[in-house]
This record gives sequence, structure tokens and C-alpha cells, in this order.
Amino acid sequence: MISWKNGKPRILIFTVVIVGFIIIQSCATTKSPGYTPPAGEAKRIILAQISQETNIFSPVPTGMAEFEASGLFFGTEILKEYEGSKSAIGGFMEAVKKIGQGKIEIIPIIRANAVSGGPLERNVYEYLVNELIKGLRNSGRVDGIYIVMHGAMGVMGLRDPEGDILERVREVVGTEVPVVVSFDLHANVTKRRVDLATAIVGYKTNPHRDFFETGYTSGEILIKTVFGEIQPVMEARKMALLSGGGMNIDFIHPMNKVFSWMKKAKRNPEVLDISNFMVHIWLDEPDLGWTTLAITDGNRALASKLAEELAEKNWQVRKVPIPAQISAEEAVEIALKKKFARAAGTIVICDVSDAVGAGAPGENTWIARAFVERAPELVTYIPIRDPFALERIWSNQVGEKVQVDLGGNLEKRYNKPLTFFGEVIYRGETEYGRTMILKYQGIHIILTEIAATASTPSFFTDLGLSLWKADVTVVKNLFPFRYNYVLYNRKTLDVATPGITDVNCLNLEYTLLPRPIYPYDDIEDWRKEW
Repeated sequence: MISWKNGKPRILIFTVVIVGFIIIQSCATTKSPGYTPPAGEAKRIILAQISQETNIFSPVPTGMAEFEASGLFFGTEILKEYEGSKSAIGGFMEAVKKIGQGKIEIIPIIRANAVSGGPLERNVYEYLVNELIKGLRNSGRVDGIYIVMHGAMGVMGLRDPEGDILERVREVVGTEVPVVVSFDLHANVTKRRVDLATAIVGYKTNPHRDFFETGYTSGEILIKTVFGEIQPVMEARKMALLSGGGMNIDFIHPMNKVFSWMKKAKRNPEVLDISNFMVHIWLDEPDLGWTTLAITDGNRALASKLAEELAEKNWQVRKVPIPAQISAEEAVEIALKKKFARAAGTIVICDVSDAVGAGAPGENTWIARAFVERAPELVTYIPIRDPFALERIWSNQVGEKVQVDLGGNLEKRYNKPLTFFGEVIYRGETEYGRTMILKYQGIHIILTEIAATASTPSFFTDLGLSLWKADVTVVKNLFPFRYNYVLYNRKTLDVATPGITDVNCLNLEYTLLPRPIYPYDDIEDWRKEW
């Protein structure tokens, strides 16, 4: 049966809702009673987070404003903010409650996270790390440490920042205190980090949806180590591999078989964890490449065997290419032809080359230009970051018409300004700073000060924009939208334009890339010396 609302047919919605419900349920967690500091003598575990994913090719640095926008917390406010959440910190706290059995005291120091972007300003990095070290020195006795990091952070004038953080931590607590770290699946793991950490735990999903589980596993390993119940040993293999495995999505070909093997391997009670780090390619490091890692309870030979086998499985799918991308102009033509897809929901364009989720500035004007010139009548939502344009037109009120040049301010090599004439239909402060919506015929430009991934429908709906009314919706992330938009999305178009998040690593201008490495070099073996 087909019903109508807002001029759109609701075909197959029941099926889509069920699929969405299954996905949500698979990520759901059960909350237990709140964290209560234990009475009397207890093991004391430090909790901290310093994380950001860096695109080293971005000319736009990451400053304190980006950390403050994502939530910068200190001390006990961390526990209040993240208890019961699906975050890694929430998962860790759950492990403390269920496994710690009232015998663990959490000492929270800092939670600092920023959206993906350019390299961190050095003074910002030093401030965050110094806060961690200062808190660590003032914490008294420390029995264990859990740190949430991304693993692909870049800092101006510094190599391997996560390794630097671990080294500074070890200088305070020594080598005997167990330190467990959780990383994003796209971390670039170095030997330095493996040597300094007791255990490194990575996400097992891409798009990432196991933050909570990663934090829980990290907490479980750390708590049991602190109590002397296990003795984790870790083995890693660095691969001369930069890209492969198609889209690297864990539940579709070809990586689904690799991740299924990992799940089976972890069923062995001796295996504490196994991670596959499919590196963030927008770094420029002398040890860039995929890494496999296994942690067992005292069985180093088994950990070594698993890390080796996982590397072999990655190598077998290295030649599976990423899906082809299309141009902005081709996307417009497809959108015009796909009348049924537009009527039944929205067409979602992945702005591959300006993916904020991979560190791009978020000011791509190429897609907007194509729709303005070729199909302005289509109802299209396009996020663009441009604080300079906002500054020029911020005094204009809702209902007023403005003409403004958009883009070409932050990243001038690839982006060109677009002169846009439209009506202001929204003006307000959001988590992305000053925000305005400019409308020309069906084109809606969502103008923000801070880069937005638009990875969830709420980015648009919170601004009063209905996705059922949209013919085309543009997002600036590579993976999360693929399940977040399942209710609305009727057709996905991966669009490549000039930009700094080109998914073809062969087009990136590395200066420190280790050679030989696949796919730059046609080599027969993945093994790489640390």
C-alpha cells in the first residue's frame, strides 16, 4: 500500500524501518545503575581521552575551538557526561561496574576530542597533553590507565603524537603500570606504541558503530590485568599495504570474510582481542600502512600466529578496488532521471573529495555549482563551511535576500568561489557555530562556521529541513551515512571533485611514504620491518 504525505510516496518504508531497527538494536546497550566510587581500598584507574583524526594535506589547522565544539571536559564532569552513553568511555564505565564489582575507582582527567581536520596546532596539543600529565602526577597511586585515542592524529612539527603521549605517560608511571589504549580502525599503529602500551584495542566495524564495545573490551582487559587475573601479551604485524579491500566495510565483500574470521578467532578463550587497522591514508608518515594486532593471555606464539594470519587475509584482498566515483555533473544527470528515487525518499550524494569525516575543510562548491547551473529546481541540501561568508552576511535577517561568494577561502588549491544569490530562511547558533540557510529555487545551502559531516539526518532535521521533501541530500562523510540514512536513502552517489580527500591514494602527494608499498609498488609480500 502506498500513502502520501508532503507529496512523497511511502513505498517500502516498512521494510526500511525494520532494517533500521535491526541496525539500531545491534548497537544498543543495556544501562546498569550509575557509577559510584567504591568505599574503602580500591584499585585506581586513570581515564583520559585525547583524540582527533588528521588530514595532513589540509591547510586548515585544528585549534582549541574544534575541541570545545565537540566537548572538552575535565575531572568528574567526564563521568557525568558519558555515563550510559554508547561511547568508548561509556563502555569502559560499564566494564568497571560489571567486572570491577565495586573494587575500581575511576580517576577521570581529561576528555578532548575534535572533528577530523587539519594538523593540530602545536600549542593546543601541548596544552591537552600537559593537562593529562599534570592530572596524572596529582592523582596519587595509579594501578592502571585507559586512554581513548584515534591513532591517526597529526600535530604540527611532531611525529607520532599518540606514541609521544604514551611515552610521556610512561615517564610518570613507569613500565609496570598497565596502560590500555583504544584506537579507531583507521589508526596508523607504530612500533613505539606497541612497545609502550600493555594492550591496544581497535574498532571492529566500519562504518564505526562499536565504540561502546571497544571501550568495554579495553576496560575488561585492563581491569583483569590490574587484578592479576590475566597477563596480556601483544603481537603486531606492519604491512606494506596502503589501500585495498574495496570500501573496507566490515559487513560487505571482501572485508566481511576477514572480519568474520576475526570473530571466530576471538572465540578462543586465550584470545583477549584481535584488531585490524586499515590505515587512514591522508597521513604522510615514514611508517604509514595497515597493521594487524592480536592480544592473548600469556600466549605469545598464538598472538604472533593470529597477527600473521590476519595480515595474510588482508593481502589476499588487496587488489579489490574501491567503487568508481562519478563527477558532479554526472550526479546531476542521474538525479534528474531517478524520479522514483526522488519521489520515494532522497538521493544521497557522498562528497568523497571534501569528506569532513576524513579531515577535509568542508567548503566544496563544485557540487553546489553543478546543481545551480543544471538543476536548480531540484530540492537539494548542500552543507558548506565558510566562516568568511557568514561574517559578511550575518547581519541579514530571515526573509532577506543576499548575494555572497562562497568557498575558496580555506582551501584555495582545489576550491573556487561560487557566487550565490538566495533568501535567508534560517539564521542561528548551532553546534557548528553561526549557521545560515540560503535558498535559491530548490537549492538549500547550509552555511556553517565549523565543518559538518552531516553524517546523521538530525543535521538537517534540527534545522527544520525535511529529508522527505529533499530530492538530493549531500553528506560529507565516507561511511556512517550509509546506515544512518537507511530510512530516507533511495540511491547513493559517490561524487569525486577536486579536493583533499581523494580516496585514490595514488593521487595523493606523499613526501614520507615508505617504499616499496602496495599499490604504489607491485610487490609480492606484505611483510615490512618495524
